[in-house]
Amino acid sequence: MITMTEAESAALIDEDLALAAAREAFLATRTGTAFPVVLGHSGANRFTLKSGSAGALVGVKVGSYWPGNDKAGLPRHSSTIVLLDPDTGRLAAVVEAAAANAYRTAAADALAVDTLARPDSRTLTVIGTGHQALYEVRAVARVRPIRKVLVVGRRSDAAQAFARDVTTRTGIAAEPADARTAIAEADVIVTATTSTRPLFDAEWVTPGTHISAMGADRTGKQELPPALYSRALLFCDLPDQSRAIGEFQHAPAVGRTAGPTPLTAVLAGDAEGRRSPDDITVFDSSGFALQDLTLAAALLRRRAAQEGKQ
Repeated sequence: MITMTEAESAALIDEDLALAAAREAFLATRTGTAFPVVLGHSGANRFTLKSGSAGALVGVKVGSYWPGNDKAGLPRHSSTIVLLDPDTGRLAAVVEAAAANAYRTAAADALAVDTLARPDSRTLTVIGTGHQALYEVRAVARVRPIRKVLVVGRRSDAAQAFARDVTTRTGIAAEPADARTAIAEADVIVTATTSTRPLFDAEWVTPGTHISAMGADRTGKQELPPALYSRALLFCDLPDQSRAIGEFQHAPAVGRTAGPTPLTAVLAGDAEGRRSPDDITVFDSSGFALQDLTLAAALLRRRAAQEGKQ
């Protein structure tokens, strides 16, 4: 059995590997299977199991959230990917990938931006100032010529601190803004929160905007206003899952298309994406196991390639 520690995967991951693995995962849904998410808890601690199979990739990702880890100086989030031998079902590899998981999540949102957002998108609004938000900014900036980042947070001090961090780490000018201004000025909006209610009003969104929402991954979570959907073209990773635990659990209707349309269909050329510069496009990322399996396989290949050069 092959193992990869958290320190190893964190040293190997980058935006390019994550984006390539995300594209591979989405295209793999054409022939592979992502099984329903299993939710578990132990008191205040929560965990999810996402499993799937596609060709030689078979396995499961265990994602956990242990809020008490702060007291022990440990991260609250962890992610472990288990790959099974497709011929025997025995353990093939175990990859710890908490840091890599943040890249993986951002890569899906960036893949949607690359596929659906206007090519000239230059202003990014990010709602949320937590652990995931910086990864989202960096991933989107890899696929669009972002020149300004507007930050919306629940606390002004957190938004100011995060904006400074974005500028320091990426070199992109970033500043805090109120939600209405940030939504109205955005070419691309990314929501990265744990919200259970809409973060902004639908009428604030201007024609031509793309929105990638990643916060809704269980019943009751919500970031977007349902009134937006009648104005937008709707896309997602897995339609059934998105309706069950993703953002579109709150959609009162299907929107302008008989969707939500799987992003895979657009990537494969089987469905249209953006039709005009004035379209509003919305992508819901609820997350699925093939993303984790392709990511683990890519990390293992990169380590093997580096070891082969030594």
